[in-house]
Amino acid sequence: MPNNYAARLNAARQIAGVDAIAIVPGWNLIYFTGLHMHLQVRPTVLFITPTGLAMIVPRLEMQTLVERPDLNIQPFAWGDTEGFAGAFRAAMETLDLHGKTLGIDGMTMRATEMLRLQAAAPDMRILPVERELIRIRAIKGADEVESMRKAVQIAETALRDLLGEIAPGMTERQIGARLSALMVAHGGDGDSFAPAVQTGPNSANPHAPAGDRALQKDEFLLIDYGCRINGYPSDITRTFCLGTPTAEMQRIYDTVLRANEAAQKAAKPGVAMGAVDAAAREVIAAAGYGDYFTHRTGHGLGLDIHEPIPQIAGGVTDVLEPGMAFTIEPGIYLPGLGGVRIEDNVVVTQDGIDVLTRFERQLAL
Repeated sequence: MPNNYAARLNAARQIAGVDAIAIVPGWNLIYFTGLHMHLQVRPTVLFITPTGLAMIVPRLEMQTLVERPDLNIQPFAWGDTEGFAGAFRAAMETLDLHGKTLGIDGMTMRATEMLRLQAAAPDMRILPVERELIRIRAIKGADEVESMRKAVQIAETALRDLLGEIAPGMTERQIGARLSALMVAHGGDGDSFAPAVQTGPNSANPHAPAGDRALQKDEFLLIDYGCRINGYPSDITRTFCLGTPTAEMQRIYDTVLRANEAAQKAAKPGVAMGAVDAAAREVIAAAGYGDYFTHRTGHGLGLDIHEPIPQIAGGVTDVLEPGMAFTIEPGIYLPGLGGVRIEDNVVVTQDGIDVLTRFERQLAL
């Protein structure tokens, strides 16, 4: 997938108050360079400086850099025999970081790398800049949106196929495994995360893993899942009843659907993220289920399945901006009965939102 890495790196260079930025393998490294490297026992650190890129890199990973001449990364390679301390010292000296300020992603960098950086340059100041980095990532480009749109389309096609196969007696694990296989069969690169399939009372726990419980007729079936395209995910939840729902089950479902619709209606540029959460929460509270909506209304969506910006939660005063992608996923969870969550993926446009998800929203199958 073509990406304008130069523009992304230049945006990082505009972060105020730092002389360079250090990034370890993870989503930031992928976003800013396209390099897929593992956070492993051998330290790897990319430095974004005002004039270029440099990297402390295990010698066995050098081929990865050779294959990306466009990045023009200055390597400080090290091997298992001599260890990595010399590479850290050489990087600090060559990049002239003594007495300077180094920005780090405090959410990803381990103590291993940070302590070694401090040992190599004791007079260097370290400043966390993870929020600034994620703010750059929060505004999605057209190519990122299209990858997520395709990931949604593939995931929804797979779910439609799955619903034609589901029958009482299938276990949560079996349903999840089949859904994963169908997404790959339709062109997905793999799961966004392991499908969360919850049946009956298990669906009252929003983060319950798929287990060996078998689906029965006339109970809730909650499926939270997605696939990736070019690294970008879909994250969709639909709740069903294979059979005839009770009046309470239908009432809960209809309430969550109205809450989802209210949040979508509220979301637009300039609106506080907390106001979107409030729009959904007010519907659920008015129906008498306020105590059973136990999580935020949505989270940022991008390379990382749960990105911290935007945060669709109560009290957040930051406002939505065009290009931000996030989920809208209100829910009600009643112990002993089960839960309902309806999750859609949206992108903020100049005057509203683009709803990427299209899968029908109905309870009874």
